[in-house]
Amino acid sequence: MRSADRATALREFEERLLSPEGRASPTLIDQLLGDDFVEIGSSGDTFGKREALELLAEEARDGHMYDRATSDWSIRALTADVALVTYKVVRRDSTEGSAAASHRSSIWQFRDGRWQMVFHQGTRVLSP
Repeated sequence: MRSADRATALREFEERLLSPEGRASPTLIDQLLGDDFVEIGSSGDTFGKREALELLAEEARDGHMYDRATSDWSIRALTADVALVTYKVVRRDSTEGSAAASHRSSIWQFRDGRWQMVFHQGTRVLSP
């Protein structure tokens, strides 16, 4: 896969996972997260794919309206089938009128004919 095509695909996958529709879709999440997925959340807690599915389902039911804006994208090949994606996201909660920002990093691996996220970390930024 050409590096430009890889970058386009991985950014699209990340943005789908950030969208309200994507976060509310267990099918999409199951498809894009590897079974061995690990996340270190902005809270410092570590969890796997099953917990991620539960947390995202809970978020979809919390009654809040979230908007996420991204910037500072970088997509770098680590090997032919592994890539590191980094970016910043500002999440606005229009229900409460609050905003929070974080730096995100994900490791994606191409396996079984598709890209899957195997690691993700969110680190809070003091001001959005």
